[in-house]
Amino acid sequence: MRRAAFLSSINVGGNRLGMAELREGLVGAGFSNVETVVASGNVLFDHPNSSDIAVSELMTATILERFAIRTFAAVRTVQDVRAGVEGNPFTGIGADNLVHTHFLERQPDEAAFQRLCADHAGRGPERLAIGERCLYIDYVDGVGNSKLTAAFMEKRLGCRGTARNVRSLARILAKMR
Repeated sequence: MRRAAFLSSINVGGNRLGMAELREGLVGAGFSNVETVVASGNVLFDHPNSSDIAVSELMTATILERFAIRTFAAVRTVQDVRAGVEGNPFTGIGADNLVHTHFLERQPDEAAFQRLCADHAGRGPERLAIGERCLYIDYVDGVGNSKLTAAFMEKRLGCRGTARNVRSLARILAKMR
């Protein structure tokens, strides 16, 4: 089954990793048809294990063991990636480079999402909505200046995640078909 993995902390903050090395390392760990899309940790692959959680754990363990990089891998099917674009209520309203889908390791409960919204109120113009194992965000004024950081969200939601803008997701989705 063709899937995508969205890796956090790849080629940012000193975690440099060549995409050819990443592909080679993943093939050595049992992944097949490995393809990377841009150099920011977007990996398309096939793997016989049907559990996204197990595949995520194998991928993150492989990257830690082979490259000494701690990462999180949000593993998603083509349907999940499509929902990340089409289900995002800000797609088509905000700029494609500012509208993001933040893929989460699990579904946060409603109280955690409400806590995130309440704690963020007054900190910036970002708009938020909850999806299935994801958070939809419109970074109205840009990601770089936002106070809505991954650490801020993780603390309130109680789970890790990694975001991609809808422009990148559309490109990845086209390659998954």
